[in-house]
Amino acid sequence: MQLEVRPDPSEVGRARRWARSRLAGAGIRADEPIAETLVLLVSELVTNAVVHTGRSAVLRLVLPGTVTEETEEATVRLEVDDTSDRAPVPRCVNGEATGGRGLALVDGLADRWGWSREGTGKRIWCELDRCSEREETAPPCGSGGGAVAYDGFAYEVV
Repeated sequence: MQLEVRPDPSEVGRARRWARSRLAGAGIRADEPIAETLVLLVSELVTNAVVHTGRSAVLRLVLPGTVTEETEEATVRLEVDDTSDRAPVPRCVNGEATGGRGLALVDGLADRWGWSREGTGKRIWCELDRCSEREETAPPCGSGGGAVAYDGFAYEVV
């Protein structure tokens, strides 16, 4: 399932609402940590696509079949395609900057993420795992957390 997003920052809210409704349709409750994390990641990746490229994008969610409490593990995949051939570049920003933390958030919150060139543009993707049983000492599925390093710059995701 996918949503075409116009190159307008107001489209980010529409993308979040769309993602929430798709999660609910797959049996993932809005108050589950994976749902809250996924909606944040939708915001970050769609914002990056429409603000930094100034072009339309396609948001895609790949959801498991209907999720039940008995489901031990399910993976949710989020993809955003845009027509810009520019690679995503993590930035090092100071504490007063109002932007520039999106890829650090994706890296810290997603279980896996990456990007690839697709035709004349690119696809940025991330995956979140939903686990029903968690060890007390392990970080929750769908929230990587911790420190992130890019080209010698360190970010702490809180």
